[in-house]
Amino acid sequence: MIYVNFYAIMTAVMIEAMGLIEGALLIFLARICDVSLGTVRIVLLARGRRLEASLIGFFESLLWIIVTAQIIKHLASPIYYVAFAGGFACGNYVGLVLEAKLALGNVVIRVITRQEPETLIKALRDEGFIVTTVDAQGREGPIVIIFAVVERKRIERFLSIVYQYSPQSFYTIEDVREAKKVVPISRYGDAKLLDFLRKLFGPKRK
Repeated sequence: MIYVNFYAIMTAVMIEAMGLIEGALLIFLARICDVSLGTVRIVLLARGRRLEASLIGFFESLLWIIVTAQIIKHLASPIYYVAFAGGFACGNYVGLVLEAKLALGNVVIRVITRQEPETLIKALRDEGFIVTTVDAQGREGPIVIIFAVVERKRIERFLSIVYQYSPQSFYTIEDVREAKKVVPISRYGDAKLLDFLRKLFGPKRK
């Protein structure tokens, strides 16, 4: 009888322990997803992707509510606090890795070289990159500055060409919120607009 009671007590304790571990694991994983989505959402907002950021924000908030509810239900379980904090820490790392894999948006790459740039410029343009060059004067003599707006997913390819044809170059990379070609308004469109403004604000004929 004693052995049966001991076995029943140990079984109940193990079941409760497994419940705590599973709950903590759920909180840990949900918190990783929550913080990862938050990191991606901030990146999207910085790049002007408002619709995508709003959708991600919905699921981010939903996961946060689920995790917080579990914490409130188990305030006496320190393992849940550890899972919450650990998920937050891992979520930051996972979010940055995920953002790098997605490679969202464009960057401006500025290459400064003292070597003859013609071969490098031709190689970049043959690869489909649009580059602009500026002659400048450095501390040690004349230099050439090469500007290019590059998709983030093609940064590695761009730099590999630079390393191949101008290994002594210096380069910088900057994020770009928006990049697009300006389309001029036709003269006919300008005339129609001016005619509309004259009718709207011009003096009325009696």
